[in-house]
Amino acid sequence: MGTLWKGGTIYTMKREHDSVEAVYTEGGTIVETGGADELEAKYRGRIVEVTDLKGGVMLPGFVDSHMHLIGHGETFLKLQLGGCSSREEVLEAVKKQASALPKGMWIIGEGWNENEWSKGGLPERRLLDAVAPDHPVLLRRVCRHVIAVNTAALRAARVDEDTPSPAGGVLETDEEGRLNGILKEQAQDLVLRVLPGPTDEYLEAALTAAIEDCWAKGLTGGHTEDLSYYGSCRRTMRAFHTVIHGRKKHFRAHLLVHHLALDEWLGEGKGEAILSPLLEFGAMKLFADGALGGRTALLSRPYADDPSTTGVAVHAEHELEQLIAKARGLGMAVAAHAIGDGAADLVLTYLEKHPCPNGKRDRLIHGQILRPELIERMKRMPVVADIQPSFVTSDFPWVMERIGDPKDLLVYAWKTMLSRGVPCAGGSDAPIEKVSPLEGIHAAVTRTQPYRNTVYGAEERLSMYEAVSLYTKGSAYACGHESDRGMIEKGYAADFTILGSDPFLENPDALLGNIVRMTVVNGNVVYEAGGSK
Repeated sequence: MGTLWKGGTIYTMKREHDSVEAVYTEGGTIVETGGADELEAKYRGRIVEVTDLKGGVMLPGFVDSHMHLIGHGETFLKLQLGGCSSREEVLEAVKKQASALPKGMWIIGEGWNENEWSKGGLPERRLLDAVAPDHPVLLRRVCRHVIAVNTAALRAARVDEDTPSPAGGVLETDEEGRLNGILKEQAQDLVLRVLPGPTDEYLEAALTAAIEDCWAKGLTGGHTEDLSYYGSCRRTMRAFHTVIHGRKKHFRAHLLVHHLALDEWLGEGKGEAILSPLLEFGAMKLFADGALGGRTALLSRPYADDPSTTGVAVHAEHELEQLIAKARGLGMAVAAHAIGDGAADLVLTYLEKHPCPNGKRDRLIHGQILRPELIERMKRMPVVADIQPSFVTSDFPWVMERIGDPKDLLVYAWKTMLSRGVPCAGGSDAPIEKVSPLEGIHAAVTRTQPYRNTVYGAEERLSMYEAVSLYTKGSAYACGHESDRGMIEKGYAADFTILGSDPFLENPDALLGNIVRMTVVNGNVVYEAGGSK
């Protein structure tokens, strides 16, 4: 017994502008597409529900190819600093939080970005001490590669001026040689490891909030990396199982396995006890470098605005190779965070040396700064570029101050990659950027910040079809589901995103106001505008 979907524009995404009049689904699968009258007659005895799209536009379900699902949910549970326009606003928010919490309780905030502030300067230790002397404070930068902490947090972690910076990390100091509370890359772990552990209830609440928000944004699934951040791989997997299966918050979660969680995951039987069409595990995740905001992305040349550094390699080269070799020994693909061209070069070198298992695909996550020869190498490999179009809205124009004259560097070169034959998938890196795929599509098509006219790298703009494909066919291809997800086609998953207007017929700016009317996962309506199911 199934459902007939009709009464709107239905784009299959098999080819540009390819459309059908109706879709018939059963048991979470597309049985057939075609004319409404034809399908109604053919399946008359089996149709138990007819869903009228009411003029809406149906697309294959949008899937975010790179996000942190629990982290996104935490944005609803923690102090949010993304809207602050100055350091003073951040400090005022911390002060207000301190007045509301019992002394000694940690104040956790995230999302600050000094590049968007009207005045410069970081929320350093002495300033945080002044507004929250009786609370340990930890504030994550928007990129999650830098944290700002106060003295109470350093004391809790037993970190002082005699503590050496760990490999792949930086403990910043002031002019007098005192710790200024700014910790970068691996140095963050010195404090993160002493944070009070999240409870099961906390993880489940964060996941529930994240999934419901994703539904409202039109997302039917996401490729997420959460297993190493919440104290126990087992607890995190249990939270996913409880929310997605037990509470029936249907969402197609494809979990990457951080290399730090790999052994525990293996000890838990690779999570096989909780596998389902809605929950699966993918490549081993590793970090090769940091981020451009903190000048820790590894470049092949010095930063233009700080020639003393080329960035940070998170792992020594032999360690990076060992991690990739370990993944291969387990028959796993690798998903490597590599923002700078120096990091991309290292990753590709060892992926080439230790080839990907047949039938699987590696991922180069971010790939914001590349060189032509790196793209030529990528197109010869089973590797997907996992890109985040919304980075344009937050990184430009300041990112060009970091890079200077690009010369032979390719900057956020999405069109170049696609035109050279490198498959790309689209994500948000939420909570670092907004989770909305419509905003990501807008960024990919316009290369502008919302409602502004300045175009950053016009030659790298994508067509609407290419941009929508990132979040449909692209995400499906990245995780090996190109034969059953990402298009509206017989035998494919009944996952749909229904919009209020047609992105292929309107000005791209209309995407920013386009309403998600309905989100469908596995044939079930999980969200309708005006309230989730």
